[in-house]
Amino acid sequence: MCAGVPGVLKGRSAARLPAHMPLLRGAVRSGPPYYIITTTLKRARRDRWRWMVGAIMRQVRTLGLLGTGVIGGGWAARALHFGIDVVAADVKPEMEAWIRGAVANAEGALSRLTFAPLPPKGKLSFTTDLCLMARSVDFVQENIPEQLELKQRTLAAISRHAPRDVVIASSTSGLMPSDLASALEFPERFLVAHPFNPVYLLPLVELVGGKVTSTDTVEAAARFYTFIGMHALRVRREIPGHLTDRLQEALWREILHLVNDGVATTGELDDSIVYGPGLRWAGMGTNLIYHLAGGEPGMRHMLRQFGPCLKWPWTRLEAPELTEQLIDRMVEGTQAQAAGRSIRELERLRDDYLVAIQQVLRQFNIGAGATLRALEERLYEAGAAAARGKLAAAAAGEGVAAPLRLLETQVRPEWVDYHGHMTDSRFLQVFGDASDALLRYAGVDEAYRRSGRALYTVETHVTHQAEARSLEPLYVTSRVLEVDDKRVRLFHVLHRRRDEAQVATAEQLYLHVDTAAGKASPMDAGVRGRLTALRAAQARLPPPPEAGRLTGKAR
Repeated sequence: MCAGVPGVLKGRSAARLPAHMPLLRGAVRSGPPYYIITTTLKRARRDRWRWMVGAIMRQVRTLGLLGTGVIGGGWAARALHFGIDVVAADVKPEMEAWIRGAVANAEGALSRLTFAPLPPKGKLSFTTDLCLMARSVDFVQENIPEQLELKQRTLAAISRHAPRDVVIASSTSGLMPSDLASALEFPERFLVAHPFNPVYLLPLVELVGGKVTSTDTVEAAARFYTFIGMHALRVRREIPGHLTDRLQEALWREILHLVNDGVATTGELDDSIVYGPGLRWAGMGTNLIYHLAGGEPGMRHMLRQFGPCLKWPWTRLEAPELTEQLIDRMVEGTQAQAAGRSIRELERLRDDYLVAIQQVLRQFNIGAGATLRALEERLYEAGAAAARGKLAAAAAGEGVAAPLRLLETQVRPEWVDYHGHMTDSRFLQVFGDASDALLRYAGVDEAYRRSGRALYTVETHVTHQAEARSLEPLYVTSRVLEVDDKRVRLFHVLHRRRDEAQVATAEQLYLHVDTAAGKASPMDAGVRGRLTALRAAQARLPPPPEAGRLTGKAR
């Protein structure tokens, strides 16, 4: 039983934790770390404990969820998608099936969010022993009901089991971190990290430190949330409701008044947002929009012109009483808006448009689109980093000359066509990811492109030789066939891992371009040198039989 939390069930599910958990096996999981938190531990409250002085590195490979539910399920889906293992802990054993279902339901939308190469998915485990979870993970995210005493009691208990370099965060939507951390061991490592539903798609997380929360804790948490594709908004000081919920509550109070007074229905009020300010808010917040309303002089003119309106008694500060009549109006209005669609149907519709909006905003590098673009850059760089050692060894002539195995992937469910096979466009995506990893090693990275230079694809020839079905593990091997001042010719082979069958090949010709001038130009000497070294290291290999083939030519 988890000491300090009355009524917590015994850890009947402990055996379900994966074998790599340090608690159960006495060793850290092998393989590259997905993310590293650096926490500087300081001496504090000398009458109760001593902090070690110096830097401790905590590799965040496993996220612990204290409580599941809608928010916990969203955290699980997001973390697993970006390669972080998750241990979900809940006192109700039946929540294991619930959270696994929530993760599966989120996967469809998450898989469409980005085409960037992803790490292997994390593993999901479940336990009813909250303190076992705390001892087994690298970062704890609390998601239990919004009751101050319950949160205080539960957080205090797990804090006595979580190692002192493990950050503990609460998903509370309104409680203050200093109140929540009042009985914690090492409260310097505690903060509020308030997400928004659906957590697996909405990138905002509000970070709120308490009176004793260390700056290092907030910075470490921000880096972790950024790693899993979120926008970490640091709230300057703790305040009930944080930032966003205070703004939402003001709008919500007005909605209740307008419905209560019979001025409008729920549908009419939603239309007033959806067809107007809601479209603006996706890319620009209220303040920047009002700055535009002031014309060239901006916000100063806007306030002088429209400021007197703030004295008019348009809005009310207090919410109306929730009478049965008001509740009935709200329920009837939203049921009419749902038009017979189930919650699951509405969730899928919501998720689809949230993905589409973020992809549109990505083109303009604003709002949630900027967060998505930064995530994709990290994912591409991580993919290239994984291949960098192999490329450097090959360029130095180390080992046996062979095509380079640069990309490991699998056929995602949304990649298959009506035959159940990997569809044509996804072959180009996978081969493109392999090219990206190789060219980044050579020096064609984001900084190189920002300098006005790039390699453009001018020709691609693909041969399809075997089937690849949903969830089929695959890998790509790559060769540099030719390099000159302006051109690079690459050759890739896509393999099926289970039987080493050759699934497809791709021959690609790239032209080096001065993007400002819009014409071909010589590539950087360092880039050409690294590509030439790879070409020389593979020169002894026989030419691929598919290289230079014409469409329809007999094999």
